[in-house]
Amino acid sequence: MSEAAKGTIADVSKNRKGYTDVQGAPRFPIKLPVALKSAVAQAGAAGQGVIGETVETENISANGVLFRMDADVPVGSPVDFTISLPADVVGAEADVQVDCRGRVVRSFEDGGRRGVGVVIDEYRFERR
Repeated sequence: MSEAAKGTIADVSKNRKGYTDVQGAPRFPIKLPVALKSAVAQAGAAGQGVIGETVETENISANGVLFRMDADVPVGSPVDFTISLPADVVGAEADVQVDCRGRVVRSFEDGGRRGVGVVIDEYRFERR
């Protein structure tokens, strides 16, 4: 591993604010639109959902995804969402939708927005 890469890893580790990295898969900094189908927002009225909110991924791994969003979703909350993969990226004629079900394993504030880490428990590809 190059010294530059080691420095980058050290910088990323410093920015984790005590978060222990438990992911077993590399993360890819991919920004894709995500349609949240269900999640519970902690802020605001009790039980208020963020259903239908469109958010963006910050990074994706084989195990999960990190969203940037305005609402706080508590750790342990179930989340259903759809990631849209552009047709030209996946070599298809139309965009491919990945319907996912997961749970929040990390939630933090950074730069005025929430970071919400979700482990993916189930997924299904759909071509539309």
